[in-house]
Order: sequence, then structure tokens, then C-alpha cells
Amino acid sequence: MKAAATLPHVCQVPVAEGKSVQQTVEQLHKKLEQLGAMKQGSFFVDCQPSKLLYVMHNSETPLSCLALFEGGPFLTADANFDVLMVKLKSHFQNAKGHKVESRGARYRYCDFLVKVGTVTMSSSARGISVEVEYCACVVPGDCWNLMKEFMQSFLGSSVPELPAVFSSKPEGLFVPTDCMDTMSQYLDLFSKVRKQQVLPGSSVR
Repeated sequence: MKAAATLPHVCQVPVAEGKSVQQTVEQLHKKLEQLGAMKQGSFFVDCQPSKLLYVMHNSETPLSCLALFEGGPFLTADANFDVLMVKLKSHFQNAKGHKVESRGARYRYCDFLVKVGTVTMSSSARGISVEVEYCACVVPGDCWNLMKEFMQSFLGSSVPELPAVFSSKPEGLFVPTDCMDTMSQYLDLFSKVRKQQVLPGSSVR
């Protein structure tokens, strides 16, 4: 079982001026590798919005899926939940939007785990996500300044201020197997991406 680590921070990174989504992602990869980060496989997070709830998956927890009810509770279930949703499609049809996913590379740099993903919807690249986890601390509020300094080394001025989910758990411990806080950050990011216009030349093949 994976040891406890700090709450990952998920943010959307703007596309570099004059660059495409893919070119910006490659630029981020290059900056991480120049720092000495090592690529460790790939990852994906997806979200299928349906009436009343969002069903999400994370490659870090391949045997589970997460259902977030709009304005209400959430539940973690095994992979068979997707089969159940098909049987209940008469109650959960009328999807609010198409499936959104973030897919990309995982990097390890000392005690940091970084995931850089291309966010796509309907085969179109809509943006870039970056997830950063500091694996040497279990108290989110204690390590934000260190995480921010590290993110500035490859994101520059694109690093946002302290996320609300961090400040709500200043003394709390984060357990990676309970990924609700991480997935809720991805859900917020995906919701913003759905409202964006399609970027020129953003077709993903």
C-alpha cells in the first residue's frame, strides 16, 4: 500500500503564446527533464458527466471509480459501478456534456511526483493539466510554499495561489487511496475546460 503523502495540487496551465497545446506540453516535459526529473510511465483521469452525477476514473486507482453527485455526496465504488450505470441509464441519461479526460506522462523528481496531461473533449485538445504531489509530507498547509517554489521552476508565473482545498485541510492528513480531494480538483478543471472555445488546430489524432 502506498504511504501517505501530501494532497496533490491540480491546476490548469495556459497554452504558451504562439504555441499549440502539444507544443506547450512538450515544453513542460523538456523543462522537467532539464531539472533532472525522470519519466515514470503515464496516467489518465476521465470524467463522464450524466444527469445528477459525474462518474470519474483515475489510473492511480484502477480498480475503483468515483461518483460525485451534483451539490451533494460522493461515493467510491469498484469498477463494476460502470456496469450498474449502464443498467440505470434511463435515470442518468441526458448527459450535460461529452466525456472529458486528461492523459499524459508521470515524472518523478526527488520527493515530487508530477503529472502533465493534455485535456481533451470530443477528440479536441482543450487545455493542459498539471498535478504535483509532494511525497515527503502529510500536512498540506505545511508544504505549500515548497510546492509553489518547485512549480515555479517549470511553470513560471502560471502557479496559482493556495488552493481552497489546501486551506480547508491545514491540519488534516491526506491518504492517496481516498482521492476525493484530488478528483474534485480535476472536476473543477474539467468544468472550466467545457466552457472554453475549441482552440485552433487542436484536433487530437
